[in-house]
Amino acid sequence: MSTTLSALLSARYGKNLPHLDFELNSTLETLLSHKSIRHYLDKPLPDGTLELMIAAAQSAASSSNLQLWSVVAVTNSERKQRLSELSNNQSQITQAPLFLVWLADVARLENIMKADNLDPQGLYQLDLFLIAIIDAALAAQNAVIAAESQGLGTVYIGALRNNVTRVSEELQLPEGVFPVFGLCVGYANPEKKIAVKPRLPQEAVLHKEVYQANSQAAAVDSYNNVMREFYEQNKMNVQGNWANHCSERIQNRAINSELQAFLATQFGSK
Repeated sequence: MSTTLSALLSARYGKNLPHLDFELNSTLETLLSHKSIRHYLDKPLPDGTLELMIAAAQSAASSSNLQLWSVVAVTNSERKQRLSELSNNQSQITQAPLFLVWLADVARLENIMKADNLDPQGLYQLDLFLIAIIDAALAAQNAVIAAESQGLGTVYIGALRNNVTRVSEELQLPEGVFPVFGLCVGYANPEKKIAVKPRLPQEAVLHKEVYQANSQAAAVDSYNNVMREFYEQNKMNVQGNWANHCSERIQNRAINSELQAFLATQFGSK
């Protein structure tokens, strides 16, 4: 191994690292080393990379084995440019050789049911929509781990949902298919140094037996200090602490009325 478990945990948690007495293996190293890559080399992926990622994605858990997800692989430079423009002009979409759009997809099962002369109305209920979203997320994360295990970098693009109607038109998505997020895949540009971003202490997210809100305030305060050091060390111009930053982003977040209308049309009860 190129590093130690303690070093990986120190990067992930800063001063709040837990003590874990385990042997480091390649799977843990891949998971704990994750970084969001936003700058890519103009270098093609090895043949079979996409198929390997999809095999890993299809190895993820799926509720009732319904497999309510699909993915569109985009490599065409003009289409990537249009998708970038629909995602707040995020340049990593055009830089990466592969852009994946992960989909919640009940249309496939609807076609199966109709072929069997069955009523597909049950597909358009809230719980099935949630299952499709969860299935897509689980599949995508498996694909990310597979890609990163091969030395590739990735970053999720949630801004696709800002212009969900035009994205759907660009990808020719039928009714019952929703673009959950995008994913850039490629070789990280080594000239752009990216540090592992610390996460909240485990005390903020781990609850034993029952939800324990009392322990969260101290954990967040500690994390604010860790992130303040991280921002300074990486010369990031972030005003205030992490908690202030999160609160302001939510406070100033506009309602995505287009998304609400799209979901009502695509996934509303029949």
